Amino acid sequence: MDRYYRDEPNEVFSHKVKAGKRTYIIDVRATRTNDYYITITERKRRYDGDGFDKQKIHLYKEDFNKFVRGLTETIEYVKTELMPEYDYDRYDGNDGYDDWDYEQRN
Repeated sequence: MDRYYRDEPNEVFSHKVKAGKRTYIIDVRATRTNDYYITITERKRRYDGDGFDKQKIHLYKEDFNKFVRGLTETIEYVKTELMPEYDYDRYDGNDGYDDWDYEQRN
């Protein structure tokens, strides 16, 4: 996971999560009135190898708590009810690839 601060005007903070063939980028952004919101971007390489597909959601401060509760409950349901035997800790870390190696392989 990479954490870094951005120098661009409306980007305050960014957190990159590398997850196999996908990368999730969680950015804190500022509005012109110094209000803040979060964008979550999923980036994955296209099947034809020509660039990336991106999906993005915007999460506003009034929804933070509801979103976290919903996401936590959903993950716990999958972990305890649907797939309790699965080893979720298996994928902690960077899967053994450094950034350059992963980009070159995929």
